[in-house]
Amino acid sequence: MRETEFCRLTGVPTPDALRRQYQAMRDLLARYRSLREDHVKYLMKCGVIQPALRTNADVFFAFPDVAAIKQVNDEIAQGASFRALVRSLIASSHGQLAFDFRLEVAPARVIALRPKPPAPAPALPQSESPQIDSRNSAWAEEYFRAASSIDDGDESKREEAAAAYRKALELDPYLVAAMINLANIHYSRDELVEAQALYERAIGLDADFFEAHFNLGNIYHDLGRFAEAQACYRQSLLLNPSYADAHFYLAVTFEKMGLSQDAQPHWRAYQQIAPNGEWVELAKEFSE
Repeated sequence: MRETEFCRLTGVPTPDALRRQYQAMRDLLARYRSLREDHVKYLMKCGVIQPALRTNADVFFAFPDVAAIKQVNDEIAQGASFRALVRSLIASSHGQLAFDFRLEVAPARVIALRPKPPAPAPALPQSESPQIDSRNSAWAEEYFRAASSIDDGDESKREEAAAAYRKALELDPYLVAAMINLANIHYSRDELVEAQALYERAIGLDADFFEAHFNLGNIYHDLGRFAEAQACYRQSLLLNPSYADAHFYLAVTFEKMGLSQDAQPHWRAYQQIAPNGEWVELAKEFSE
């Protein structure tokens, strides 16, 4: 079956139809040679441009964003600093960014269980608090491991993983690792209220998981609450100073707050920790 026929049967626009309506990133990069792919992705992360459509093959932009991309390309070609251009664009559209911005970062996931701290004193009377025996705790950990083994980012497996994390939490309501990973699934579905509640509960039970602080920072960032986001990123770095993504997104947050000097150490730290990272060239530009 030809691709165009498959798209017609499934009701999906063909690549040619999309290109008639929108501009694909790969075409824009071929046209505007002064821009790199990470430049365009960074403009997306900062909310300066917003993709009109995403497919497995490409990202598509409408005309207003194409005009912004062309403007950035032309000014870089004339010797302008990408860093200065981004700061100018963020400043000119700051009001909108506070309401129309999504960080689009993969949340940090708890990979393996670690020895649990003593359970906190329950808020409810002892007779009403959940009783967790060693057998329930062991089964909860088994459900966590099963969920974690299929929780690999594949959207088709998310509900199965979420169900296993929920079962683990039924057996052990204090299993913070399961709480964080379940919150990540809610976050991936744009269910920010549910994700935020789970991250906050996880931190309340055990504040030593850097993943919960980092991921909560992402939510605050999405909501335009940058001061709270940077506080969360700072806390995640206190717990795990070598987590490159936390340095990167803390630097981004400071830039959006107009605190470029505060961002500098984190741009440099990202380069040192992730010399081959996705954003290392940008980090070099912003730390010059």
